[in-house]
Amino acid sequence: MDLDIQRGEIFALLGPNGAGKTTLISMICGLVSPSQGEIRVAGHDIQRDYRAARKLIGLVPQELTNEAFETVWNTVSFSRGLFGRPPSPAHIEKVLRALSLWDKRNNRLITLSGGMKRRVLIAKALSHEPRVLFLDEPTAGVDVALRREMWQVVRRLRDDGVTIILTTHYIEEAEEMADRIGVINRGELVLTEDKAALMDKLGSKQLKLTLHAPLDAVPQALEPFELCLSDDGEILTYTYSASAREEGEHGVAALLGALKAAGVRVKDLDTRQSSLEDIFVGLIQEESA
Repeated sequence: MDLDIQRGEIFALLGPNGAGKTTLISMICGLVSPSQGEIRVAGHDIQRDYRAARKLIGLVPQELTNEAFETVWNTVSFSRGLFGRPPSPAHIEKVLRALSLWDKRNNRLITLSGGMKRRVLIAKALSHEPRVLFLDEPTAGVDVALRREMWQVVRRLRDDGVTIILTTHYIEEAEEMADRIGVINRGELVLTEDKAALMDKLGSKQLKLTLHAPLDAVPQALEPFELCLSDDGEILTYTYSASAREEGEHGVAALLGALKAAGVRVKDLDTRQSSLEDIFVGLIQEESA
């Protein structure tokens, strides 16, 4: 695996269960020792210069690993001290307010819901003001409203120059948040790509045309467009690349012109573009084949 992540970007690492996402993050964060290779964080080798490297890193793990009988405030403050940072009640308050935990600051963790406990994990990771933040499935088991609140917090961190590495099973989360996408499968990077470029390159669009009158077969003049006719003959489906066939001989404009010339009248049309989930599933299936 060879991967560079840019300062101040949100990088989403996607992959099926067991692909190696958590193992990779654990190596970067110093929880697992790599058997070979080199990992640097802002120029600091994570093994030779581990104190400097780890001060820069915050980690939100998958598991809820909090001290059940401690208060939210003490838990987050203690985590800051573990990284050698001086006490800063103002910063702890800022973090707790940003995560809607301020009203729970004196509550013991055992009294909190699962979603609240996950917020505490994020607060702990932010307590020492890291410049690189790893979010290992941070919104697992969190309701939709809270998930969107967390997205807003992550965006503000990115705007402040924090580098975010996100692993998630919620494809819409990566589609909503990420600047770049990496896909990992069986311990290897399948690809890394700018999100917009990835969807443009590998995505596809479908144009569904509902006809005024059903057809028995696709007219010969329309065969170059590789149209699919529904069983009842009332719908033509045109599938094309999100970029390659927008224009030109087999583009949408050309298709509409060919339909008119062939005397095929269209009553309604509907378009659909591949989501990141479609692309991800397709890539993993190709790699597994």
